[in-house]
Amino acid sequence: MNWKRVILLCAFALVLILAIKKNRKVSITNVDVYVIFKLKIKFKLWMNFLVPEIKKGIFMPEAEASKFFKRRAKRSPKSRDEMNAENRQRLAADERRREYYEEQRNEYENYVEEERDEQYERTREKTEQWREWHYDGLYPPYEYNRHHV
Repeated sequence: MNWKRVILLCAFALVLILAIKKNRKVSITNVDVYVIFKLKIKFKLWMNFLVPEIKKGIFMPEAEASKFFKRRAKRSPKSRDEMNAENRQRLAADERRREYYEEQRNEYENYVEEERDEQYERTREKTEQWREWHYDGLYPPYEYNRHHV
């Protein structure tokens, strides 16, 4: 375990030396430094400094990098094409959401309609059974034919 730490520290020192040596093209791509005081240093893509020919596109002069970040700063206005693309995406998402909720509403309305129809049918059947059971042969029923003074 100790030799891994030594190798990592040597690699870190080599990376720093190469970065200082190439001060006109400085770029650390994905170096994640976790808890330094515990000597647990994790590197991602530190080979970019050891073999710069592999990923030449990552390195750029500082002037170009600062121009890039100035051009795309938080407060810089977006181009009309970017705004149109974002609006198209937003409208498409709204349309999908609208269609989804409309479908859900239609399914619920169909379910409610079926439930109401079933409830109505059950009530009608029960009413018919009750009338058949209590039928006294008179129409209208006997209760309505009573002539009380």
